[in-house]
Amino acid sequence: MRPEIGGLLPVFVLDRYEGLEARRLPDLTQAERERYVELNADALRRHLPADLVFANHVLLGGPVAAATGARYAVKAHGSELEYAIRGNEELAALARESLARAEAVFVGSEHIREVLEEVVGHVDRVHEVPPGVDVDEFRPEPRDQALAALVEEARRDDTGDERLPDEGNAERFAAFFETDEPTVIYFGKLLYNKGVHLLLEALRDLDARAVIVGFGDYRAELEAAAPQRTLFTGALEHRHLAHLLPLADVAVVPSIFPEAFGMVAAEAAAAGCPPLVARHSGLQEIVDGLEAEYPPEHRDLTSFASGDVADLTQKLRRLLELDDRVRLGEAARKAAVERWSWRSVAERLLQPFTEAPTRRRRP
Repeated sequence: MRPEIGGLLPVFVLDRYEGLEARRLPDLTQAERERYVELNADALRRHLPADLVFANHVLLGGPVAAATGARYAVKAHGSELEYAIRGNEELAALARESLARAEAVFVGSEHIREVLEEVVGHVDRVHEVPPGVDVDEFRPEPRDQALAALVEEARRDDTGDERLPDEGNAERFAAFFETDEPTVIYFGKLLYNKGVHLLLEALRDLDARAVIVGFGDYRAELEAAAPQRTLFTGALEHRHLAHLLPLADVAVVPSIFPEAFGMVAAEAAAAGCPPLVARHSGLQEIVDGLEAEYPPEHRDLTSFASGDVADLTQKLRRLLELDDRVRLGEAARKAAVERWSWRSVAERLLQPFTEAPTRRRRP
């Protein structure tokens, strides 16, 4: 359901939304925040009773859930903590109030747990549960089948702006993957903080080609710096990526800015494409999961030192030269299914409520 919110949409990062005025949460007045909360809470109350209301985002999801009077839990994200609440005591106080009344508070990684404590203060009943991946959509696929499906999806594309796939992708995919060569993929925003420039620098010393997926204000600089045999595709959707990932040998996540989690790495792992991620912040969740499944002699190939092009180059070279890379793909898939699948994540989200000996109920 999409409740009527009066035309004003609180956001953490400004973007365009048709028919709505997007405004950064810290720029809203108290009256505007309270109106937004009450409009959402009123719409939600009409669907009660429920065993549990699950609120997404500390603000303003937490206050909305609290205003319904129902039993509720809150999922905290790095976006509201870093871009709205940090340094704003008024919003931090509102966050503390709604979290103190929650039955449980969920964070996607140890990094976000630490940020939550730093920005809001001590919070009780915090549970670390990562985001989930649809392991039925992202899964290994034979090369010929994956390429045919990718080209077919690209033929269905609408094009026209930076948020859409590039024009002519179907023909370019067919030509690019006509030969089976060592292939590295990056998918995500094309921003400086994502570290894509580090990957392009590393590729200059490797006999490998690359596919760079995404949009952002750093794309022109990246295209100018890219070595030959680098294909930029523009933004792609899951329907493309589910078939593109099985065509790649390694997926690199080179971010130089703290990440709440490594969703793109988890999706690559589910597709059987071994991820190589920068070793920091929420990406450590991916590293730990992969290392638990990789054979001991290859566990160091899950990550590289953040910002270190030499380490990235050396790890990429070793991965691309491995004779048993398929074995690593199978281990990565196992980690994704057991740790980050929707089923495993759902079970972990419900655990505080299904296994607790007593339940603290709201009056």
